[in-house]
Amino acid sequence: MMISGIDTDLIVMGIWGLIFAIFVVKLFQSIRLVPTKSAYIVERLGKYHSTLDAGFHALVPFVDKVAYIHDLKEETIDVPPQECFSCDEVNVEVDGVIYISVIDPVKASYGVTDYRYAAIQLAQTTTRSVIGTLDLDRTFEERDVISAKVVEVLDQAGAMWGIRVHRYEIKNITPPETVKNAMEMQVNAERERRALLAKSEGDKQSKINRSEGIKAETINHSEGEMQRRINEAEGKGEEILTIARATAESIERMATVIAAPGGKNVVRMQLGAQYLKQLDGVSTGQSKVILPGNMMDFDHWMNSIGLEEDKD
Repeated sequence: MMISGIDTDLIVMGIWGLIFAIFVVKLFQSIRLVPTKSAYIVERLGKYHSTLDAGFHALVPFVDKVAYIHDLKEETIDVPPQECFSCDEVNVEVDGVIYISVIDPVKASYGVTDYRYAAIQLAQTTTRSVIGTLDLDRTFEERDVISAKVVEVLDQAGAMWGIRVHRYEIKNITPPETVKNAMEMQVNAERERRALLAKSEGDKQSKINRSEGIKAETINHSEGEMQRRINEAEGKGEEILTIARATAESIERMATVIAAPGGKNVVRMQLGAQYLKQLDGVSTGQSKVILPGNMMDFDHWMNSIGLEEDKD
């Protein structure tokens, strides 16, 4: 069957039209608008050519190709749970999260096949190694040590992978159910021990405070009693001194009176009046009192104390 000239022309035009359409598509594909905090890796004929930063870029159609696109912002990568054995041979399940960012797009493209997968695997192996050196109890306390070690190892590898590891955080450390129950019992026992200790400390402090209060009360009472006695003694002393002064003044006045002319007679009269008054009160209607005869001799008593009657 012979193909006519018109059909041949249509086929040729169709081929050229297809070629033109492909060229136009490639031309549009060669125009690249790179967003901020992104990097495009361009290969020319299968070989690395350049890295496109943020902005407008035009590539050579059919020659240049964007092989890799990298986001330069910090990203979060979850580390799946894995089983680890502690130093005391307890199986625990650990998971975490890595915070990384691409700092060298070329190394991130050609230094490793998949830097995310490589970072996850390295974080898991390093975590297993560190937990293997710790007891179960310390694994809960040394999270910062584990994280710091993982970050250190990932930083060393990240220098070749073109990435920077900012931090690594352990999300969960899950021991077996039996160990968890034992740990809960241990925590409850420790909590009860602390409660009993706190109660005993409170009772002890209460007794100390009570005894301190009793001691202070006793001291205050004794000091008050001592001050009362001091005040009473001082009062009695003042009283005795006052009486002594009054007595001394009375004696001085009496001596003055006695020394004066007729003074002895005055004193004899006063003493005689008191003497008779006292004798009057000795005997009552229901009793009788017998006295020596010389007690009735008033002159004898006065003469014995030096108060002879003046004859002048």
